Amino acid sequence: MRMHDTMAARRSARPRSLRAGGWLVAAAAAAVAVTTAFAGTGSAATLHPTASQSGHYWVSVRLHGQVVKVHTAGRWGIFPQHSAAGQRLARQVSGRHPKAGNLTYHGGPVAHAPKVYVDFWGSQWKSDKRGTRKYMHNFFSGLGRSNDNWSTITSQYTDSSGQGPHFTGAVLHGTWLDGSAAAPSHASASALGAEAVTAAKHFGVSGDDIQVIVVSPHGTHPDGFPNTGFCAWHSVASSGGADVPFTNMPYVLDAGASCAANSVQGPLDGFSVVVGHEYAETLTDPEAGNGWLDSSGAEIGDKCVGVNLFALHLTTGSFAVQTLWSNKVSGCAAHS
Repeated sequence: MRMHDTMAARRSARPRSLRAGGWLVAAAAAAVAVTTAFAGTGSAATLHPTASQSGHYWVSVRLHGQVVKVHTAGRWGIFPQHSAAGQRLARQVSGRHPKAGNLTYHGGPVAHAPKVYVDFWGSQWKSDKRGTRKYMHNFFSGLGRSNDNWSTITSQYTDSSGQGPHFTGAVLHGTWLDGSAAAPSHASASALGAEAVTAAKHFGVSGDDIQVIVVSPHGTHPDGFPNTGFCAWHSVASSGGADVPFTNMPYVLDAGASCAANSVQGPLDGFSVVVGHEYAETLTDPEAGNGWLDSSGAEIGDKCVGVNLFALHLTTGSFAVQTLWSNKVSGCAAHS
Protein backbone atom coordinates (compact mmCIF):
# COMPACT_ATOMS: atom_id res chain seq x y z
CA MET A 1 0.00 0.00 0.00
CA ARG A 2 1.42 3.41 -0.97
CA MET A 3 0.21 6.80 0.18
CA HIS A 4 -0.89 9.38 -2.42
CA ASP A 5 1.96 11.82 -1.77
CA THR A 6 4.54 9.08 -2.41
CA MET A 7 2.86 8.07 -5.64
CA ALA A 8 2.61 11.68 -6.80
CA ALA A 9 6.32 12.21 -6.16
CA ARG A 10 7.21 9.13 -8.21
CA ARG A 11 5.01 10.24 -11.07
CA SER A 12 6.85 13.56 -11.29
CA ALA A 13 9.55 11.64 -13.18
CA ARG A 14 7.18 10.55 -15.95
CA PRO A 15 7.89 11.52 -19.54
CA ARG A 16 5.35 14.04 -20.78
CA SER A 17 4.56 12.05 -23.91
CA LEU A 18 1.54 9.74 -23.92
CA ARG A 19 2.26 7.87 -27.14
CA ALA A 20 0.13 4.88 -28.10
CA GLY A 21 2.43 3.15 -30.57
CA GLY A 22 1.37 0.39 -32.97
CA TRP A 23 -1.51 0.03 -35.42
CA LEU A 24 -3.53 3.04 -36.50
CA VAL A 25 -1.56 5.54 -34.49
CA ALA A 26 -3.92 8.35 -35.49
CA ALA A 27 -6.90 6.51 -33.99
CA ALA A 28 -4.98 5.73 -30.83
CA ALA A 29 -3.84 9.34 -30.55
CA ALA A 30 -7.46 10.39 -30.73
CA ALA A 31 -8.15 8.16 -27.74
CA VAL A 32 -5.22 9.68 -25.87
CA ALA A 33 -6.53 13.16 -26.62
CA VAL A 34 -9.48 12.53 -24.30
CA THR A 35 -7.30 11.27 -21.44
CA THR A 36 -8.66 13.84 -18.99
CA ALA A 37 -12.32 13.41 -19.96
CA PHE A 38 -13.19 11.07 -17.13
CA ALA A 39 -16.87 11.86 -16.68
CA GLY A 40 -18.25 9.54 -19.35
CA THR A 41 -21.91 9.12 -20.17
CA GLY A 42 -22.81 6.06 -18.12
CA SER A 43 -25.31 6.45 -15.31
CA ALA A 44 -23.01 4.48 -13.00
CA ALA A 45 -20.49 7.33 -12.74
CA THR A 46 -21.15 10.70 -11.14
CA LEU A 47 -18.31 13.20 -11.57
CA HIS A 48 -17.36 15.48 -8.68
CA PRO A 49 -13.94 17.10 -9.23
CA THR A 50 -12.39 18.01 -5.88
CA ALA A 51 -9.34 19.97 -4.82
CA SER A 52 -6.33 19.21 -7.00
CA GLN A 53 -3.50 17.21 -5.48
CA SER A 54 -0.23 17.50 -7.40
CA GLY A 55 -2.26 18.78 -10.35
CA HIS A 56 -4.57 15.72 -10.49
CA TYR A 57 -8.31 15.72 -9.91
CA TRP A 58 -10.12 13.23 -7.73
CA VAL A 59 -13.48 11.93 -8.89
CA SER A 60 -16.35 10.52 -6.86
CA VAL A 61 -18.02 7.52 -8.52
CA ARG A 62 -21.11 5.75 -7.17
CA LEU A 63 -20.86 1.96 -7.50
CA HIS A 64 -22.69 -0.75 -5.58
CA GLY A 65 -24.56 1.91 -3.64
CA GLN A 66 -21.32 3.42 -2.33
CA VAL A 67 -19.21 6.37 -3.40
CA VAL A 68 -15.62 5.61 -4.41
CA LYS A 69 -13.28 8.60 -4.53
CA VAL A 70 -10.71 7.75 -7.16
CA HIS A 71 -7.91 9.22 -9.23
CA THR A 72 -7.11 7.43 -12.50
CA ALA A 73 -3.74 8.15 -14.09
CA GLY A 74 -4.77 8.43 -17.72
CA ARG A 75 -4.64 5.84 -20.47
CA TRP A 76 -1.35 4.03 -21.06
CA GLY A 77 -0.23 1.22 -23.33
CA ILE A 78 -3.18 1.79 -25.65
CA PHE A 79 -3.70 -1.21 -27.90
CA PRO A 80 -5.07 0.41 -31.07
CA GLN A 81 -7.54 -1.18 -33.42
CA HIS A 82 -6.20 -2.21 -36.81
CA SER A 83 -7.48 -2.71 -40.32
CA ALA A 84 -7.65 -5.84 -42.43
CA ALA A 85 -4.14 -4.96 -43.61
CA GLY A 86 -2.97 -5.20 -40.04
CA GLN A 87 0.21 -7.21 -40.54
CA ARG A 88 1.47 -4.86 -43.26
CA LEU A 89 0.65 -1.82 -41.13
CA ALA A 90 2.29 -3.43 -38.13
CA ARG A 91 5.53 -3.88 -40.04
CA GLN A 92 5.44 -0.26 -41.18
CA VAL A 93 4.73 1.12 -37.73
CA SER A 94 7.01 -1.21 -35.79
CA GLY A 95 9.85 -0.13 -38.04
CA ARG A 96 9.63 3.30 -36.39
CA HIS A 97 10.02 2.09 -32.83
CA PRO A 98 13.68 0.98 -32.99
CA LYS A 99 14.55 4.61 -33.82
CA ALA A 100 13.30 5.44 -30.33
CA GLY A 101 15.79 2.94 -28.95
CA ASN A 102 15.46 0.44 -26.14
CA LEU A 103 13.22 0.89 -23.14
CA THR A 104 14.74 3.04 -20.40
CA TYR A 105 13.99 3.18 -16.69
CA HIS A 106 12.08 6.20 -15.36
CA GLY A 107 12.48 5.67 -11.62
CA GLY A 108 9.23 3.94 -10.67
CA PRO A 109 8.49 0.40 -9.52
CA VAL A 110 7.97 -2.84 -11.42
CA ALA A 111 6.01 -5.86 -10.23
CA HIS A 112 8.25 -8.28 -8.31
CA ALA A 113 5.81 -11.12 -7.58
CA PRO A 114 3.06 -10.68 -10.19
CA LYS A 115 -0.51 -11.42 -9.14
CA VAL A 116 -3.44 -11.07 -11.54
CA TYR A 117 -7.07 -10.67 -10.47
CA VAL A 118 -9.75 -10.85 -13.16
CA ASP A 119 -12.98 -8.95 -12.53
CA PHE A 120 -15.84 -9.88 -14.88
CA TRP A 121 -17.90 -6.76 -14.38
CA GLY A 122 -21.67 -7.02 -14.53
CA SER A 123 -24.54 -9.47 -14.25
CA GLN A 124 -24.38 -9.84 -18.04
CA TRP A 125 -21.48 -12.27 -17.46
CA LYS A 126 -23.84 -14.83 -15.92
CA SER A 127 -24.44 -15.80 -19.53
CA ASP A 128 -21.19 -16.54 -21.37
CA LYS A 129 -22.04 -18.62 -24.43
CA ARG A 130 -18.66 -18.10 -26.11
CA GLY A 131 -16.65 -19.33 -23.13
CA THR A 132 -14.72 -16.08 -22.71
CA ARG A 133 -14.48 -16.41 -18.92
CA LYS A 134 -13.00 -19.89 -19.17
CA TYR A 135 -10.59 -18.79 -21.91
CA MET A 136 -9.23 -15.91 -19.84
CA HIS A 137 -9.12 -18.01 -16.67
CA ASN A 138 -7.07 -20.66 -18.45
CA PHE A 139 -4.77 -18.07 -20.03
CA PHE A 140 -3.78 -16.46 -16.72
CA SER A 141 -3.72 -19.85 -14.96
CA GLY A 142 -1.02 -20.93 -17.40
CA LEU A 143 1.08 -17.76 -17.29
CA GLY A 144 3.89 -17.78 -14.74
CA ARG A 145 4.38 -21.54 -14.69
CA SER A 146 7.65 -23.22 -15.54
CA ASN A 147 6.92 -23.62 -19.26
CA ASP A 148 5.97 -19.95 -19.70
CA ASN A 149 9.05 -18.39 -21.26
CA TRP A 150 7.03 -15.47 -22.66
CA SER A 151 6.20 -13.69 -19.38
CA THR A 152 9.84 -14.02 -18.39
CA ILE A 153 10.82 -11.53 -21.11
CA THR A 154 9.73 -8.92 -18.56
CA SER A 155 12.19 -10.18 -15.91
CA GLN A 156 15.07 -8.20 -17.45
CA TYR A 157 13.37 -4.94 -16.44
CA THR A 158 14.31 -4.18 -12.86
CA ASP A 159 13.55 -1.23 -10.61
CA SER A 160 15.74 0.67 -8.15
CA SER A 161 15.78 -2.39 -5.88
CA GLY A 162 17.51 -4.39 -8.60
CA GLN A 163 14.57 -6.80 -8.86
CA GLY A 164 12.35 -7.50 -11.83
CA PRO A 165 9.24 -9.65 -12.28
CA HIS A 166 9.84 -13.14 -10.87
CA PHE A 167 7.59 -16.10 -11.62
CA THR A 168 7.13 -19.09 -9.34
CA GLY A 169 3.68 -20.32 -10.37
CA ALA A 170 0.43 -19.26 -11.98
CA VAL A 171 0.00 -15.48 -11.95
CA LEU A 172 -3.77 -15.82 -11.57
CA HIS A 173 -4.70 -15.28 -7.93
CA GLY A 174 -8.43 -14.76 -8.24
CA THR A 175 -11.46 -14.22 -10.45
CA TRP A 176 -14.70 -12.49 -9.53
CA LEU A 177 -18.00 -12.26 -11.32
CA ASP A 178 -19.27 -8.94 -10.02
CA GLY A 179 -22.86 -9.75 -10.84
CA SER A 180 -24.79 -7.73 -8.26
CA ALA A 181 -25.90 -5.35 -11.03
CA ALA A 182 -25.46 -4.91 -14.75
CA ALA A 183 -22.28 -3.18 -15.89
CA PRO A 184 -23.09 0.28 -17.27
CA SER A 185 -23.54 0.68 -20.99
CA HIS A 186 -21.01 3.53 -21.16
CA ALA A 187 -18.60 3.34 -18.22
CA SER A 188 -16.24 6.28 -17.91
CA ALA A 189 -12.51 5.89 -17.27
CA SER A 190 -13.11 6.91 -13.67
CA ALA A 191 -15.89 4.35 -13.28
CA LEU A 192 -13.51 1.68 -14.58
CA GLY A 193 -10.92 2.80 -12.04
CA ALA A 194 -13.53 2.73 -9.28
CA GLU A 195 -14.57 -0.80 -10.30
CA ALA A 196 -10.92 -1.87 -10.17
CA VAL A 197 -10.66 -0.43 -6.64
CA THR A 198 -13.88 -2.24 -5.69
CA ALA A 199 -12.48 -5.53 -7.03
CA ALA A 200 -9.19 -5.00 -5.20
CA LYS A 201 -11.12 -4.47 -1.97
CA HIS A 202 -13.08 -7.64 -2.70
CA PHE A 203 -9.81 -9.56 -2.97
CA GLY A 204 -8.14 -7.60 -0.15
CA VAL A 205 -5.15 -6.52 -2.25
CA SER A 206 -3.33 -3.41 -3.49
CA GLY A 207 0.14 -2.32 -4.55
CA ASP A 208 2.55 -2.69 -7.44
CA ASP A 209 2.66 -6.51 -7.55
CA ILE A 210 -1.03 -6.79 -8.36
CA GLN A 211 -3.10 -5.97 -11.41
CA VAL A 212 -6.86 -6.05 -11.77
CA ILE A 213 -8.28 -6.83 -15.21
CA VAL A 214 -11.71 -5.22 -15.49
CA VAL A 215 -13.47 -7.18 -18.24
CA SER A 216 -16.64 -5.55 -19.54
CA PRO A 217 -19.43 -7.68 -21.03
CA HIS A 218 -20.67 -7.99 -24.59
CA GLY A 219 -22.55 -4.98 -25.92
CA THR A 220 -21.10 -2.41 -23.52
CA HIS A 221 -18.89 0.56 -24.39
CA PRO A 222 -16.29 1.12 -21.67
CA ASP A 223 -14.61 4.49 -22.23
CA GLY A 224 -16.30 4.73 -25.63
CA PHE A 225 -15.12 1.37 -27.02
CA PRO A 226 -15.15 0.48 -29.89
CA ASN A 227 -15.68 3.93 -31.41
CA THR A 228 -12.58 5.55 -29.89
CA GLY A 229 -10.04 3.48 -31.82
CA PHE A 230 -8.62 1.34 -29.01
CA CYS A 231 -8.95 -2.28 -27.96
CA ALA A 232 -7.72 -1.79 -24.36
CA TRP A 233 -5.47 0.30 -22.12
CA HIS A 234 -3.97 0.12 -18.64
CA SER A 235 -3.67 2.63 -15.81
CA VAL A 236 -3.47 2.85 -12.03
CA ALA A 237 -6.36 3.88 -9.77
CA SER A 238 -5.69 5.49 -6.40
CA SER A 239 -8.24 5.49 -3.61
CA GLY A 240 -8.06 5.53 0.17
CA GLY A 241 -4.27 5.58 0.22
CA ALA A 242 -3.84 2.50 -1.98
CA ASP A 243 -2.75 2.03 -5.60
CA VAL A 244 -4.49 -0.47 -7.87
CA PRO A 245 -2.86 -1.10 -11.27
CA PHE A 246 -5.64 -2.12 -13.66
CA THR A 247 -6.60 -2.76 -17.27
CA ASN A 248 -9.70 -1.60 -19.09
CA MET A 249 -10.47 -4.78 -21.07
CA PRO A 250 -13.57 -4.35 -23.24
CA TYR A 251 -15.40 -7.26 -24.83
CA VAL A 252 -13.00 -7.09 -27.77
CA LEU A 253 -14.90 -9.64 -29.84
CA ASP A 254 -17.42 -6.85 -30.42
CA ALA A 255 -14.71 -5.21 -32.57
CA GLY A 256 -13.93 -8.46 -34.41
CA ALA A 257 -10.73 -8.60 -36.45
CA SER A 258 -9.94 -4.99 -35.53
CA CYS A 259 -8.99 -6.34 -32.09
CA ALA A 260 -7.26 -9.53 -33.25
CA ALA A 261 -10.18 -11.97 -33.47
CA ASN A 262 -9.19 -14.97 -35.62
CA SER A 263 -5.66 -13.60 -35.90
CA VAL A 264 -3.97 -16.89 -34.94
CA GLN A 265 -6.31 -19.70 -33.89
CA GLY A 266 -9.91 -18.59 -33.49
CA PRO A 267 -12.47 -15.92 -32.54
CA LEU A 268 -11.26 -15.58 -28.92
CA ASP A 269 -7.67 -14.77 -29.96
CA GLY A 270 -8.20 -11.08 -29.28
CA PHE A 271 -8.82 -11.66 -25.59
CA SER A 272 -5.34 -13.10 -25.04
CA VAL A 273 -3.50 -10.94 -27.59
CA VAL A 274 -4.92 -7.71 -26.21
CA VAL A 275 -4.95 -8.53 -22.49
CA GLY A 276 -1.48 -10.09 -22.80
CA HIS A 277 -0.19 -6.79 -24.18
CA GLU A 278 -1.60 -4.88 -21.18
CA TYR A 279 -0.49 -7.56 -18.71
CA ALA A 280 3.16 -7.27 -19.75
CA GLU A 281 3.05 -3.49 -19.69
CA THR A 282 1.56 -3.47 -16.20
CA LEU A 283 4.38 -5.72 -14.98
CA THR A 284 7.03 -3.31 -16.25
CA ASP A 285 5.15 -0.05 -15.62
CA PRO A 286 2.54 -0.64 -12.88
CA GLU A 287 2.20 3.01 -11.89
CA ALA A 288 1.54 3.96 -15.52
CA GLY A 289 4.27 6.17 -16.89
CA ASN A 290 7.28 5.96 -14.58
CA GLY A 291 8.50 2.43 -15.24
CA TRP A 292 10.12 1.19 -18.47
CA LEU A 293 9.37 3.23 -21.62
CA ASP A 294 11.28 4.29 -24.69
CA SER A 295 12.01 7.91 -25.58
CA SER A 296 8.67 8.23 -27.40
CA GLY A 297 6.67 6.95 -24.41
CA ALA A 298 6.07 3.44 -25.83
CA GLU A 299 6.03 0.48 -23.43
CA ILE A 300 7.11 -3.16 -23.78
CA GLY A 301 3.93 -4.13 -25.66
CA ASP A 302 3.49 -0.95 -27.70
CA LYS A 303 6.79 -1.41 -29.52
CA CYS A 304 5.71 -4.82 -30.82
CA VAL A 305 1.94 -4.44 -31.18
CA GLY A 306 0.74 -6.76 -33.93
CA VAL A 307 4.26 -8.00 -34.71
CA ASN A 308 4.57 -11.77 -35.21
CA LEU A 309 1.48 -12.95 -33.38
CA PHE A 310 1.84 -16.60 -32.41
CA ALA A 311 0.30 -19.40 -30.34
CA LEU A 312 1.77 -19.65 -26.84
CA HIS A 313 1.51 -23.22 -25.59
CA LEU A 314 0.88 -23.39 -21.85
CA THR A 315 -0.11 -26.27 -19.57
CA THR A 316 -3.65 -24.86 -19.60
CA GLY A 317 -4.01 -24.57 -23.36
CA SER A 318 -2.80 -22.70 -26.43
CA PHE A 319 -3.33 -18.93 -26.60
CA ALA A 320 -2.64 -16.22 -29.16
CA VAL A 321 -0.18 -13.55 -28.03
CA GLN A 322 2.06 -10.88 -29.52
CA THR A 323 5.81 -10.54 -29.20
CA LEU A 324 7.28 -8.22 -26.54
CA TRP A 325 10.18 -5.81 -26.72
CA SER A 326 13.43 -7.16 -25.33
CA ASN A 327 16.33 -4.83 -24.57
CA LYS A 328 18.57 -7.91 -24.61
CA VAL A 329 18.07 -8.30 -28.37
CA SER A 330 16.91 -4.72 -29.13
CA GLY A 331 13.86 -6.13 -30.83
CA CYS A 332 10.59 -7.99 -30.52
CA ALA A 333 10.94 -11.40 -28.89
CA ALA A 334 8.67 -14.42 -28.47
CA HIS A 335 10.56 -15.83 -25.49
CA SER A 336 13.22 -14.86 -22.96
